[in-house]
Amino acid sequence: MNIASKQLGIFGEEIASNYLKQKKYKILEKNYYSPLPNLTNDKLDKGEIDIIAKKHGVISFVEVKTIKDNINFNPEDKVNFQKQKKLIKLAEIWLNQNKIPLDSKWQIDIIGIKIDLNNKKAKIRHFKNAVC
Repeated sequence: MNIASKQLGIFGEEIASNYLKQKKYKILEKNYYSPLPNLTNDKLDKGEIDIIAKKHGVISFVEVKTIKDNINFNPEDKVNFQKQKKLIKLAEIWLNQNKIPLDSKWQIDIIGIKIDLNNKKAKIRHFKNAVC
């Protein structure tokens, strides 16, 4: 089965969303987009947070990374320092837009998913508060 990387990403986000619901998270928003000042020049970038969820009063901004099972590294390794800085800025923008104080309880999580398309199985790794 051949699947494009965009489709793989969408599929992974659905798996992650269902996983979070099973773990009693309330999904607040999916695919949140916002303009974002570029950190290297004066242009605006677009930023996205895959899933925003809440559990026990803590808001989790979740970055989902999905790869095929035959690839030889972990999907969460794709969240580099630049991406982490972008996620923090996006989380702060979302909190401000929703009139939630920045000192409230929030964190950035990463969900890494490896999909075995032949056997239709996924391995999910949830890293809570992965970005500080």
